This record gives sequence, structure tokens and C-alpha cells, in this order.
Amino acid sequence: MSAGTQKSVAQVSGPRDFHDSIADRLATGGQRYTGGRRRLVEALARADRPLTMSDIQDQVQDIPQSSAYRHLTVLASFGVIHRLPGNDDSGYFELTDEISGRHHHHVTCAICGAVADIEASPKLERALDQAAQLAAEETGYVIDSHRIDLVGTCAACL
Repeated sequence: MSAGTQKSVAQVSGPRDFHDSIADRLATGGQRYTGGRRRLVEALARADRPLTMSDIQDQVQDIPQSSAYRHLTVLASFGVIHRLPGNDDSGYFELTDEISGRHHHHVTCAICGAVADIEASPKLERALDQAAQLAAEETGYVIDSHRIDLVGTCAACL
């Protein structure tokens, strides 16, 4: 990924508020927002797409892979990041919508497993809200939010 396609942490949220919010969230469960966890969050915040562990290791080279996985597991358990499935066991990682302040959806290539973000238009969001309302009526659930993952074939695999 080129530096020109990355976002700064400040573009995601004010750096102080952003990191303070994550530290507070972890503290509620007795966890610390360590330097390693902070560097992983910053790598994900700069990314313009979900990252594989290989992508993360390219950006945060001083954290062993096993430690990075442990940190990501803790961050996921507190709703800071989430793991998206790919075509292999490793998957992709990104900040949650709540932390990034950016609601979006994903498209996954059925052949290579690449995952890309989709910015949802207001028209799409209205249609999804209507579909969620219908699902609520049919199931008796109270729908709080939605995530849509589309599957297709990326340009590289066509």
C-alpha cells in the first residue's frame, strides 16, 4: 500500500480523543492500551482497506506475529477491531465502525479472498434499513444495526 492511499490517525478521529477512547474501553476490562496495541491500532487507522496479518506485519515490524495476534484478540474482545473472514484462516482486520466513525460494508473476492470496503450511499442505507425492518417483523428480533458482505470476483481474478 502506498503512503498516498493511507489515512492519518487524525483523519479518523482526533488522535488524543481516539486513543483515549480506546484506552478507556480496555480499562473497563482491566486491560492496558500498551504501545504495541497502540501501534497496531494506528496501522489499522491509516489503512484504506482491511489488512491481513502480513499487511500489519509490514507496517509494524517490531511486534512478533504471535504477539500481534494476541493483541488483536484483546482489541477485538473490547470492540476496537473486528476480524473479517477471507478465503484462508488468517482473515482481515480493521477498526470497528464505532471506533473509526465510518460505517461501511465489504465486498470479498470468491477466488482470491481479497476484501475491499464499500462506502454505502444514503439510497443503499435506506434500502438496508427497510430490509432490516422486514427481517424484524418476520423474526421478532429487534434489529440494532446491520453489516453487509457482498461476494464477487475482483478485477485481478477476472
